[in-house]
Amino acid sequence: MSAQPEWDGRAVSADPLSFSQRPIPPEDDPFYFPPPAIAHLPAGAVLRFRRVRIGFFGLVPQRFSAWQLLYRTCDLDGVPEVAVTTVLLPWDTEAGDTEPARQRPLVSFHCAIDAVASKCLPSYALRRGARAMGSIPQIELPLIVNALAKGWAVSVPDHGGTAGRFGVAREPGYRALDAVRACLAFAPLGLTATAPIALWGYSGGGLATAWAAEMAAEYAPELNIVGAVAGSPVGNPAAAFVRLNGTVFAGFAAVFTAGLRRGYPELDRLLRAQLDARYLGWLAVAETTATFPLLYRFSRRDIGKHSRAGLGALLDHPVLRRVLDDIHPGHQAPAMPMLVVQGVYDEVIAVEDIDAHVARYVEAGGHVRYLRDRFSTHLLLQFLALPVMIDWLAARFDGHELPPAGTETVWSLAFVKAALPGHLRSCALLVRMGFGLPIRVSRPLVTPDSGLRRRSLLSVARTLLS
Repeated sequence: MSAQPEWDGRAVSADPLSFSQRPIPPEDDPFYFPPPAIAHLPAGAVLRFRRVRIGFFGLVPQRFSAWQLLYRTCDLDGVPEVAVTTVLLPWDTEAGDTEPARQRPLVSFHCAIDAVASKCLPSYALRRGARAMGSIPQIELPLIVNALAKGWAVSVPDHGGTAGRFGVAREPGYRALDAVRACLAFAPLGLTATAPIALWGYSGGGLATAWAAEMAAEYAPELNIVGAVAGSPVGNPAAAFVRLNGTVFAGFAAVFTAGLRRGYPELDRLLRAQLDARYLGWLAVAETTATFPLLYRFSRRDIGKHSRAGLGALLDHPVLRRVLDDIHPGHQAPAMPMLVVQGVYDEVIAVEDIDAHVARYVEAGGHVRYLRDRFSTHLLLQFLALPVMIDWLAARFDGHELPPAGTETVWSLAFVKAALPGHLRSCALLVRMGFGLPIRVSRPLVTPDSGLRRRSLLSVARTLLS
Protein backbone atom coordinates (compact mmCIF):
# COMPACT_ATOMS: atom_id res chain seq x y z
CA MET A 1 0.00 0.00 0.00
CA SER A 2 1.01 3.57 -0.58
CA ALA A 3 1.88 5.76 2.37
CA GLN A 4 -0.93 7.75 3.95
CA PRO A 5 -1.06 11.41 2.91
CA GLU A 6 -0.33 14.08 5.50
CA TRP A 7 -3.38 15.29 7.41
CA ASP A 8 -3.59 18.44 9.50
CA GLY A 9 -7.04 17.94 11.00
CA ARG A 10 -8.96 19.69 8.22
CA ALA A 11 -10.74 18.33 5.17
CA VAL A 12 -8.37 18.39 2.23
CA SER A 13 -8.81 17.97 -1.50
CA ALA A 14 -7.02 14.96 -2.94
CA ASP A 15 -6.02 15.47 -6.58
CA PRO A 16 -9.14 17.54 -7.34
CA LEU A 17 -8.63 17.54 -11.11
CA SER A 18 -7.30 14.02 -11.56
CA PHE A 19 -9.60 11.86 -13.72
CA SER A 20 -7.65 8.63 -14.09
CA GLN A 21 -8.84 6.17 -16.72
CA ARG A 22 -8.11 3.34 -14.29
CA PRO A 23 -9.01 4.18 -10.69
CA ILE A 24 -6.93 2.49 -8.02
CA PRO A 25 -8.69 -0.34 -6.13
CA PRO A 26 -9.83 0.91 -2.71
CA GLU A 27 -7.42 -1.28 -0.75
CA ASP A 28 -4.50 0.41 -2.54
CA ASP A 29 -5.93 3.93 -2.85
CA PRO A 30 -4.54 6.35 -0.20
CA PHE A 31 -7.79 8.32 -0.39
CA TYR A 32 -9.51 5.57 1.63
CA PHE A 33 -6.87 5.41 4.37
CA PRO A 34 -8.14 6.80 7.69
CA PRO A 35 -6.23 9.80 9.01
CA PRO A 36 -4.97 9.58 12.60
CA ALA A 37 -6.97 10.74 15.61
CA ILE A 38 -10.49 10.71 14.20
CA ALA A 39 -12.18 9.68 17.45
CA HIS A 40 -12.59 13.26 18.65
CA LEU A 41 -14.29 14.38 15.41
CA PRO A 42 -18.08 14.54 15.10
CA ALA A 43 -19.93 11.90 13.11
CA GLY A 44 -20.11 12.92 9.45
CA ALA A 45 -17.02 15.14 9.56
CA VAL A 46 -15.46 15.41 6.08
CA LEU A 47 -11.81 14.35 6.21
CA ARG A 48 -10.88 14.32 2.53
CA PHE A 49 -12.59 15.03 -0.79
CA ARG A 50 -11.84 14.79 -4.50
CA ARG A 51 -13.47 15.31 -7.89
CA VAL A 52 -14.11 12.12 -9.86
CA ARG A 53 -15.57 11.07 -13.21
CA ILE A 54 -18.49 8.66 -13.35
CA GLY A 55 -18.65 6.13 -16.19
CA PHE A 56 -21.61 4.12 -17.46
CA PHE A 57 -20.36 0.55 -16.90
CA GLY A 58 -16.99 2.20 -16.36
CA LEU A 59 -16.77 3.14 -20.03
CA VAL A 60 -18.93 6.08 -21.12
CA PRO A 61 -18.07 9.29 -19.20
CA GLN A 62 -21.14 10.94 -17.70
CA ARG A 63 -21.82 14.67 -17.91
CA PHE A 64 -22.65 15.56 -14.34
CA SER A 65 -20.62 16.68 -11.37
CA ALA A 66 -19.25 14.10 -8.94
CA TRP A 67 -17.14 14.22 -5.81
CA GLN A 68 -16.11 11.66 -3.25
CA LEU A 69 -16.02 12.41 0.46
CA LEU A 70 -14.09 10.49 3.09
CA TYR A 71 -15.97 11.02 6.35
CA ARG A 72 -16.00 9.89 9.94
CA THR A 73 -18.56 7.26 10.96
CA CYS A 74 -18.57 4.21 13.25
CA ASP A 75 -18.87 0.44 13.17
CA LEU A 76 -21.31 -1.95 14.83
CA ASP A 77 -19.80 -1.36 18.27
CA GLY A 78 -19.51 2.42 17.96
CA VAL A 79 -15.78 2.35 17.19
CA PRO A 80 -14.85 5.34 14.97
CA GLU A 81 -13.94 4.52 11.37
CA VAL A 82 -14.08 6.14 7.94
CA ALA A 83 -16.25 5.53 4.90
CA VAL A 84 -16.62 7.04 1.44
CA THR A 85 -19.68 8.42 -0.28
CA THR A 86 -19.94 9.49 -3.91
CA VAL A 87 -21.98 12.68 -4.21
CA LEU A 88 -23.54 13.85 -7.44
CA LEU A 89 -25.19 16.90 -8.99
CA PRO A 90 -26.91 16.91 -12.39
CA TRP A 91 -25.01 19.99 -13.55
CA ASP A 92 -21.62 19.72 -15.18
CA THR A 93 -19.91 22.54 -13.28
CA GLU A 94 -16.89 22.44 -15.56
CA ALA A 95 -19.13 23.21 -18.52
CA GLY A 96 -20.42 26.29 -16.76
CA ASP A 97 -23.90 24.99 -15.95
CA THR A 98 -25.53 26.57 -12.93
CA GLU A 99 -27.98 25.45 -10.32
CA PRO A 100 -31.56 26.72 -9.95
CA ALA A 101 -32.16 29.17 -7.12
CA ARG A 102 -34.18 26.91 -4.81
CA GLN A 103 -33.82 24.63 -1.83
CA ARG A 104 -32.23 21.48 -3.19
CA PRO A 105 -33.26 18.09 -1.79
CA LEU A 106 -30.81 15.26 -1.16
CA VAL A 107 -31.41 11.58 -1.89
CA SER A 108 -29.30 9.00 -0.08
CA PHE A 109 -29.26 6.16 -2.60
CA HIS A 110 -28.12 2.80 -1.27
CA CYS A 111 -26.85 0.44 -3.95
CA ALA A 112 -27.59 -3.24 -3.50
CA ILE A 113 -23.82 -4.05 -3.54
CA ASP A 114 -24.49 -7.70 -2.42
CA ALA A 115 -20.77 -8.41 -2.27
CA VAL A 116 -17.72 -7.97 -0.07
CA ALA A 117 -15.23 -7.46 -2.92
CA SER A 118 -13.87 -3.91 -3.00
CA LYS A 119 -14.53 -3.69 -6.75
CA CYS A 120 -18.27 -3.69 -5.92
CA LEU A 121 -18.12 -0.63 -3.66
CA PRO A 122 -20.08 2.15 -5.40
CA SER A 123 -17.17 4.54 -4.86
CA TYR A 124 -15.09 2.32 -7.14
CA ALA A 125 -17.62 0.61 -9.43
CA LEU A 126 -19.28 3.85 -10.55
CA ARG A 127 -16.05 5.55 -11.61
CA ARG A 128 -14.93 5.84 -15.20
CA GLY A 129 -12.33 3.19 -15.94
CA ALA A 130 -13.38 0.91 -13.06
CA ARG A 131 -12.90 -2.80 -13.71
CA ALA A 132 -16.06 -3.93 -11.97
CA MET A 133 -18.05 -5.94 -14.48
CA GLY A 134 -20.64 -8.02 -12.67
CA SER A 135 -21.12 -5.49 -9.87
CA ILE A 136 -24.63 -4.30 -9.05
CA PRO A 137 -23.88 -0.54 -8.63
CA GLN A 138 -23.07 -0.34 -12.34
CA ILE A 139 -26.54 -1.53 -13.34
CA GLU A 140 -28.19 0.77 -10.78
CA LEU A 141 -26.61 3.95 -12.16
CA PRO A 142 -29.71 4.64 -14.35
CA LEU A 143 -31.82 4.76 -11.17
CA ILE A 144 -29.43 7.33 -9.70
CA VAL A 145 -29.55 9.38 -12.90
CA ASN A 146 -33.35 9.49 -12.71
CA ALA A 147 -32.96 11.20 -9.34
CA LEU A 148 -30.41 13.63 -10.78
CA ALA A 149 -32.81 14.47 -13.61
CA LYS A 150 -35.25 15.77 -11.00
CA GLY A 151 -32.62 18.30 -9.91
CA TRP A 152 -31.82 16.48 -6.68
CA ALA A 153 -28.38 15.99 -5.18
CA VAL A 154 -27.55 12.32 -4.59
CA SER A 155 -25.31 10.64 -2.01
CA VAL A 156 -24.23 7.06 -2.80
CA PRO A 157 -22.47 5.77 0.33
CA ASP A 158 -20.35 2.64 0.62
CA HIS A 159 -22.82 1.43 3.24
CA GLY A 160 -21.04 -1.93 3.62
CA GLY A 161 -17.86 -0.11 4.64
CA THR A 162 -14.44 -0.30 3.04
CA ALA A 163 -13.93 -3.69 4.74
CA GLY A 164 -16.91 -5.19 2.89
CA ARG A 165 -18.99 -6.02 5.97
CA PHE A 166 -22.11 -6.80 3.95
CA GLY A 167 -25.16 -7.77 6.00
CA VAL A 168 -23.87 -6.59 9.39
CA ALA A 169 -26.59 -5.02 11.55
CA ARG A 170 -26.97 -1.22 11.92
CA GLU A 171 -23.66 -0.33 10.23
CA PRO A 172 -25.38 0.56 6.91
CA GLY A 173 -27.54 3.02 8.86
CA TYR A 174 -24.57 4.67 10.54
CA ARG A 175 -22.70 5.01 7.24
CA ALA A 176 -25.67 6.29 5.26
CA LEU A 177 -26.75 8.86 7.85
CA ASP A 178 -23.20 10.07 8.46
CA ALA A 179 -22.76 10.40 4.70
CA VAL A 180 -25.82 12.69 4.68
CA ARG A 181 -24.23 14.76 7.43
CA ALA A 182 -21.05 15.01 5.34
CA CYS A 183 -23.05 16.12 2.29
CA LEU A 184 -24.83 18.87 4.22
CA ALA A 185 -21.44 20.24 5.27
CA PHE A 186 -19.91 20.02 1.77
CA ALA A 187 -20.26 23.50 0.27
CA PRO A 188 -20.18 22.60 -3.47
CA LEU A 189 -23.50 20.76 -3.11
CA GLY A 190 -25.23 23.95 -2.01
CA LEU A 191 -27.28 22.17 0.65
CA THR A 192 -28.63 23.78 3.80
CA ALA A 193 -28.86 22.24 7.26
CA THR A 194 -32.64 21.93 6.81
CA ALA A 195 -32.54 20.47 3.30
CA PRO A 196 -35.20 17.79 2.76
CA ILE A 197 -33.67 14.32 2.64
CA ALA A 198 -34.96 10.99 1.38
CA LEU A 199 -33.60 7.44 1.69
CA TRP A 200 -33.84 5.00 -1.22
CA GLY A 201 -32.59 1.52 -1.97
CA TYR A 202 -33.53 -1.84 -3.43
CA SER A 203 -32.81 -5.42 -2.28
CA GLY A 204 -29.55 -5.26 -0.31
CA GLY A 205 -29.86 -1.50 -0.70
CA GLY A 206 -33.43 -1.73 0.56
CA LEU A 207 -32.13 -3.48 3.66
CA ALA A 208 -29.61 -0.65 4.14
CA THR A 209 -32.47 1.83 3.71
CA ALA A 210 -34.49 0.03 6.38
CA TRP A 211 -31.59 0.24 8.84
CA ALA A 212 -31.06 3.95 8.14
CA ALA A 213 -34.79 4.68 8.40
CA GLU A 214 -35.11 2.83 11.71
CA MET A 215 -32.06 4.48 13.26
CA ALA A 216 -32.50 8.04 12.00
CA ALA A 217 -34.67 9.43 14.80
CA GLU A 218 -32.23 8.35 17.51
CA TYR A 219 -28.89 8.52 15.70
CA ALA A 220 -29.39 11.62 13.53
CA PRO A 221 -32.45 13.51 14.83
CA GLU A 222 -31.27 16.80 13.31
CA LEU A 223 -31.71 15.51 9.75
CA ASN A 224 -34.88 16.56 7.91
CA ILE A 225 -35.71 13.13 6.46
CA VAL A 226 -39.08 13.39 4.74
CA GLY A 227 -39.47 9.86 3.38
CA ALA A 228 -37.89 6.54 2.52
CA VAL A 229 -38.35 4.02 -0.29
CA ALA A 230 -37.33 0.43 0.39
CA GLY A 231 -37.69 -1.97 -2.51
CA SER A 232 -37.65 -5.69 -1.64
CA PRO A 233 -35.72 -4.99 1.59
CA VAL A 234 -34.91 -8.64 2.45
CA GLY A 235 -37.09 -8.57 5.56
CA ASN A 236 -35.66 -11.65 7.25
CA PRO A 237 -31.99 -12.27 6.34
CA ALA A 238 -31.89 -15.55 8.30
CA ALA A 239 -34.88 -16.97 6.43
CA ALA A 240 -33.42 -15.76 3.13
CA PHE A 241 -30.14 -17.54 3.91
CA VAL A 242 -31.87 -20.86 4.55
CA ARG A 243 -34.17 -20.53 1.54
CA LEU A 244 -31.45 -19.57 -0.96
CA ASN A 245 -28.80 -22.01 0.24
CA GLY A 246 -28.36 -24.84 -2.27
CA THR A 247 -30.37 -23.05 -4.99
CA VAL A 248 -29.26 -21.17 -8.11
CA PHE A 249 -29.14 -18.10 -5.85
CA ALA A 250 -26.88 -19.71 -3.25
CA GLY A 251 -24.31 -17.02 -4.00
CA PHE A 252 -26.42 -14.53 -2.04
CA ALA A 253 -26.29 -16.83 0.98
CA ALA A 254 -22.52 -17.15 0.54
CA VAL A 255 -21.94 -13.40 0.31
CA PHE A 256 -23.96 -12.86 3.49
CA THR A 257 -21.77 -15.45 5.19
CA ALA A 258 -18.58 -13.83 3.88
CA GLY A 259 -19.68 -10.36 5.00
CA LEU A 260 -20.99 -11.38 8.42
CA ARG A 261 -17.84 -13.23 9.39
CA ARG A 262 -15.96 -9.95 8.93
CA GLY A 263 -18.29 -8.10 11.28
CA TYR A 264 -18.75 -10.78 13.93
CA PRO A 265 -15.41 -12.36 14.99
CA GLU A 266 -17.19 -15.05 17.02
CA LEU A 267 -19.01 -16.15 13.85
CA ASP A 268 -15.74 -16.31 11.95
CA ARG A 269 -14.30 -18.61 14.62
CA LEU A 270 -17.40 -20.81 14.50
CA LEU A 271 -17.28 -21.14 10.71
CA ARG A 272 -13.59 -21.99 10.72
CA ALA A 273 -14.31 -24.73 13.24
CA GLN A 274 -17.43 -26.12 11.57
CA LEU A 275 -16.88 -25.79 7.79
CA ASP A 276 -14.52 -27.88 5.71
CA ALA A 277 -11.50 -26.45 3.92
CA ARG A 278 -13.24 -26.59 0.55
CA TYR A 279 -16.11 -24.29 1.51
CA LEU A 280 -13.78 -21.96 3.43
CA GLY A 281 -11.75 -21.71 0.25
CA TRP A 282 -14.88 -20.82 -1.70
CA LEU A 283 -15.64 -18.09 0.84
CA ALA A 284 -12.15 -16.69 0.30
CA VAL A 285 -12.91 -16.56 -3.43
CA ALA A 286 -16.21 -14.80 -2.66
CA GLU A 287 -14.28 -12.02 -0.95
CA THR A 288 -12.72 -10.95 -4.26
CA THR A 289 -15.52 -11.78 -6.72
CA ALA A 290 -18.19 -9.46 -8.10
CA THR A 291 -21.83 -10.33 -7.48
CA PHE A 292 -22.97 -11.87 -10.75
CA PRO A 293 -19.89 -14.08 -11.27
CA LEU A 294 -20.31 -15.07 -7.63
CA LEU A 295 -23.87 -16.25 -8.29
CA TYR A 296 -22.57 -18.44 -11.12
CA ARG A 297 -19.76 -19.93 -9.01
CA PHE A 298 -21.98 -20.71 -6.02
CA SER A 299 -25.03 -21.93 -7.92
CA ARG A 300 -26.64 -24.84 -6.01
CA ARG A 301 -23.82 -25.10 -3.48
CA ASP A 302 -25.14 -26.22 -0.11
CA ILE A 303 -23.24 -25.06 2.96
CA GLY A 304 -24.83 -27.90 4.93
CA LYS A 305 -22.90 -30.47 2.92
CA HIS A 306 -19.66 -28.83 4.02
CA SER A 307 -20.56 -28.44 7.70
CA ARG A 308 -19.28 -31.06 10.12
CA ALA A 309 -22.61 -31.31 11.96
CA GLY A 310 -24.95 -30.31 9.13
CA LEU A 311 -26.89 -27.14 8.43
CA GLY A 312 -29.48 -27.69 11.15
CA ALA A 313 -26.89 -27.97 13.90
CA LEU A 314 -25.04 -24.94 12.52
CA LEU A 315 -28.22 -22.84 12.57
CA ASP A 316 -28.96 -23.97 16.13
CA HIS A 317 -25.56 -22.96 17.44
CA PRO A 318 -25.90 -20.11 19.98
CA VAL A 319 -23.32 -17.96 18.18
CA LEU A 320 -25.11 -18.13 14.85
CA ARG A 321 -28.49 -17.62 16.49
CA ARG A 322 -27.24 -14.43 18.16
CA VAL A 323 -25.89 -13.10 14.87
CA LEU A 324 -29.05 -13.93 12.93
CA ASP A 325 -31.20 -12.29 15.59
CA ASP A 326 -29.00 -9.18 15.50
CA ILE A 327 -29.26 -8.69 11.73
CA HIS A 328 -33.06 -8.94 11.75
CA PRO A 329 -34.52 -5.48 10.87
CA GLY A 330 -37.90 -4.09 11.83
CA HIS A 331 -37.60 -3.74 15.59
CA GLN A 332 -38.28 0.01 15.47
CA ALA A 333 -40.69 1.86 13.21
CA PRO A 334 -39.17 4.58 10.99
CA ALA A 335 -40.10 8.10 12.05
CA MET A 336 -40.58 9.15 8.42
CA PRO A 337 -43.24 7.83 5.99
CA MET A 338 -42.08 4.85 3.96
CA LEU A 339 -42.94 3.29 0.63
CA VAL A 340 -42.19 -0.43 0.29
CA VAL A 341 -42.44 -2.31 -3.02
CA GLN A 342 -42.17 -6.06 -3.39
CA GLY A 343 -42.85 -8.74 -5.99
CA VAL A 344 -45.46 -11.31 -4.99
CA TYR A 345 -43.61 -14.04 -6.89
CA ASP A 346 -40.08 -12.72 -6.28
CA GLU A 347 -37.67 -15.60 -6.82
CA VAL A 348 -35.02 -14.19 -4.45
CA ILE A 349 -36.82 -12.40 -1.60
CA ALA A 350 -39.96 -14.10 -0.24
CA VAL A 351 -43.02 -11.87 -0.17
CA GLU A 352 -43.96 -13.42 3.19
CA ASP A 353 -40.77 -12.00 4.73
CA ILE A 354 -41.58 -8.49 3.47
CA ASP A 355 -45.21 -8.83 4.56
CA ALA A 356 -43.97 -9.61 8.07
CA HIS A 357 -41.40 -6.78 7.96
CA VAL A 358 -44.09 -4.25 7.03
CA ALA A 359 -46.41 -5.66 9.67
CA ARG A 360 -43.76 -5.04 12.35
CA TYR A 361 -43.47 -1.42 11.26
CA VAL A 362 -47.24 -0.92 11.21
CA GLU A 363 -47.65 -2.52 14.64
CA ALA A 364 -44.99 -0.15 15.99
CA GLY A 365 -46.88 2.87 14.61
CA GLY A 366 -45.05 3.47 11.32
CA HIS A 367 -46.71 5.04 8.26
CA VAL A 368 -46.06 2.53 5.47
CA ARG A 369 -47.49 2.43 1.95
CA TYR A 370 -46.88 -1.14 0.79
CA LEU A 371 -47.26 -2.01 -2.92
CA ARG A 372 -47.09 -5.66 -4.00
CA ASP A 373 -46.48 -6.48 -7.66
CA ARG A 374 -47.74 -9.75 -9.18
CA PHE A 375 -45.76 -9.55 -12.42
CA SER A 376 -42.13 -8.59 -11.83
CA THR A 377 -39.10 -10.71 -11.12
CA HIS A 378 -36.65 -9.55 -8.47
CA LEU A 379 -34.20 -7.76 -10.76
CA LEU A 380 -36.86 -6.21 -12.99
CA LEU A 381 -39.02 -4.72 -10.26
CA GLN A 382 -36.63 -1.91 -9.38
CA PHE A 383 -36.78 -0.68 -12.99
CA LEU A 384 -40.48 -1.32 -13.66
CA ALA A 385 -41.44 0.39 -10.40
CA LEU A 386 -39.03 3.29 -10.95
CA PRO A 387 -41.67 5.90 -11.90
CA VAL A 388 -43.74 5.01 -8.84
CA MET A 389 -40.72 5.34 -6.53
CA ILE A 390 -39.48 8.58 -8.10
CA ASP A 391 -42.94 10.18 -8.03
CA TRP A 392 -43.40 9.17 -4.38
CA LEU A 393 -40.08 10.78 -3.46
CA ALA A 394 -40.95 13.92 -5.45
CA ALA A 395 -44.26 14.21 -3.61
CA ARG A 396 -42.48 14.01 -0.27
CA PHE A 397 -39.98 16.69 -1.31
CA ASP A 398 -42.81 18.93 -2.54
CA GLY A 399 -44.73 18.54 0.70
CA HIS A 400 -47.82 16.97 -0.85
CA GLU A 401 -50.37 15.19 1.28
CA LEU A 402 -49.35 11.67 2.25
CA PRO A 403 -51.20 8.86 0.48
CA PRO A 404 -53.02 6.55 2.88
CA ALA A 405 -50.98 3.88 4.58
CA GLY A 406 -51.85 0.29 3.85
CA THR A 407 -51.18 -2.60 1.50
CA GLU A 408 -52.22 -2.79 -2.14
CA THR A 409 -51.53 -5.63 -4.58
CA VAL A 410 -51.51 -4.76 -8.29
CA TRP A 411 -50.89 -6.69 -11.48
CA SER A 412 -47.83 -4.60 -12.31
CA LEU A 413 -46.40 -1.34 -11.01
CA ALA A 414 -45.14 -0.75 -14.55
CA PHE A 415 -48.68 0.08 -15.68
CA VAL A 416 -50.13 2.05 -12.80
CA LYS A 417 -51.54 5.52 -13.39
CA ALA A 418 -48.99 7.96 -14.84
CA ALA A 419 -46.21 5.35 -15.13
CA LEU A 420 -45.89 5.74 -18.93
CA PRO A 421 -44.28 9.22 -18.94
CA GLY A 422 -41.90 8.02 -16.23
CA HIS A 423 -40.78 5.10 -18.38
CA LEU A 424 -40.37 7.40 -21.39
CA ARG A 425 -38.28 9.71 -19.25
CA SER A 426 -36.12 6.79 -18.06
CA CYS A 427 -35.58 5.54 -21.61
CA ALA A 428 -34.59 9.02 -22.77
CA LEU A 429 -32.13 9.31 -19.89
CA LEU A 430 -30.67 5.90 -20.72
CA VAL A 431 -30.01 7.07 -24.28
CA ARG A 432 -28.33 10.22 -23.00
CA MET A 433 -26.20 8.14 -20.63
CA GLY A 434 -25.18 5.80 -23.44
CA PHE A 435 -23.96 8.74 -25.54
CA GLY A 436 -22.45 10.66 -22.63
CA LEU A 437 -24.81 13.62 -23.05
CA PRO A 438 -25.62 16.08 -20.23
CA ILE A 439 -28.47 15.19 -17.91
CA ARG A 440 -31.37 17.58 -18.37
CA VAL A 441 -33.40 18.52 -15.31
CA SER A 442 -36.97 17.71 -16.31
CA ARG A 443 -40.13 19.68 -15.70
CA PRO A 444 -42.76 17.83 -13.64
CA LEU A 445 -44.75 15.42 -15.79
CA VAL A 446 -47.36 14.60 -13.17
CA THR A 447 -49.76 16.61 -11.06
CA PRO A 448 -49.56 16.52 -7.25
CA ASP A 449 -52.08 13.66 -7.19
CA SER A 450 -49.88 11.70 -9.64
CA GLY A 451 -52.32 12.19 -12.50
CA LEU A 452 -50.95 12.56 -16.04
CA ARG A 453 -50.99 16.09 -17.46
CA ARG A 454 -53.30 16.57 -20.41
CA ARG A 455 -50.63 16.50 -23.06
CA SER A 456 -50.18 14.31 -26.07
CA LEU A 457 -47.58 11.54 -25.97
CA LEU A 458 -45.70 13.37 -28.69
CA SER A 459 -45.52 16.46 -26.51
CA VAL A 460 -44.30 14.39 -23.56
CA ALA A 461 -41.62 12.72 -25.70
CA ARG A 462 -40.40 16.08 -27.00
CA THR A 463 -40.06 17.36 -23.42
CA LEU A 464 -38.11 14.29 -22.34
CA LEU A 465 -35.70 14.36 -25.26
CA SER A 466 -35.09 18.12 -25.26
